[in-house]
Amino acid sequence: MNMRGNRIKTKLAAGEIATIVGGHNNSTQTIDFFGPLGFDGFWLEGEHGTVTWDRIDDMARACDLWGMTSVLRVYSDEPWVITRSLDRGVNGIVVPHVNSKAQAERIVRSAKFGPIGQRGIYPSRRSYGVPDYFERANDEILIIVLIEEMRAVENLAEILSVDHIDAFFVAAGDLSQTMGYVMQLEHPKVLDVVDRAIRQIADAGRVAGALALNDAMLERNLRSGARLFLKSYEGWLRQGAQEYLSRIAALTTPPTSHR
Repeated sequence: MNMRGNRIKTKLAAGEIATIVGGHNNSTQTIDFFGPLGFDGFWLEGEHGTVTWDRIDDMARACDLWGMTSVLRVYSDEPWVITRSLDRGVNGIVVPHVNSKAQAERIVRSAKFGPIGQRGIYPSRRSYGVPDYFERANDEILIIVLIEEMRAVENLAEILSVDHIDAFFVAAGDLSQTMGYVMQLEHPKVLDVVDRAIRQIADAGRVAGALALNDAMLERNLRSGARLFLKSYEGWLRQGAQEYLSRIAALTTPPTSHR
C-alpha cells in the first residue's frame, strides 16, 4: 500500500498556498462538513479546544477520508506529547510558544524517526499495510511551530536555521499580548512586528504561516509573503448569524410614523 500523503506538505513544497480551517469545537461531523469544500487541512485544537486523546484517532480518519491534512495543535512541546499525538494518527502537529533554536531542534527530534530524529518507534495506525513505514513516515509528517512571543521574534533568525520544520506560523494573538497590546491585532505596532516576522521568514526561504481572520488580514499577510493560512469557521458562523438576525429585525420593525 502507498502512504496516504500530506496535502499541505505537497502544496507548500510546490510553492503554492495552503489553507487550514478550524475552530475550538472539533468533531468528526464538522470535518465531514468541510471535507468537500476544498480546504487543504483541518485544525484540531488540542491546546484550547475540545480535542482529547480518545478522539484524535477518529478525527484524523475523517480528515483522511477527504484527503485533508489533520493538523493538531498540541498543548506542550514535551517529546511524549508530540510522539503520542503522531501515534494517534495525525499527520501534522502545531507546537505553541517556540522561542529558541534549541526548542525547535527538540521538536524535530520528537516528531521524526531516525536518522533525522528520535521519535519513539511504534507502529501507529498510519503504518498499517505499509511495510516500509518507518523509512517513509518522516516524509509525511508536517511540523509547524508558532512564533507567538517577542522572544521568538528576537530569536527568529536562529529558529529559522533549524531544518525539517515545514512552516513558521506568526500567531498575532499571543504575540500582541507579549507586546502589551492584548488582542489589538490591528494596532500599528502589532501589524509592524507581524509583517516584519513574515517577511523575515519568507526572505530566509522558509514558509511563513499567518491568520486570515478577515479579508484585510488575509491580503496583508499574503502580500508580506505568508503561504499557509488558518481561518476559523467561528467567524463565519458569527457573521452569518448577525446578518440573519439583523435582517429579521429590519423586516419586522414597524416603520416610524410621521405626523
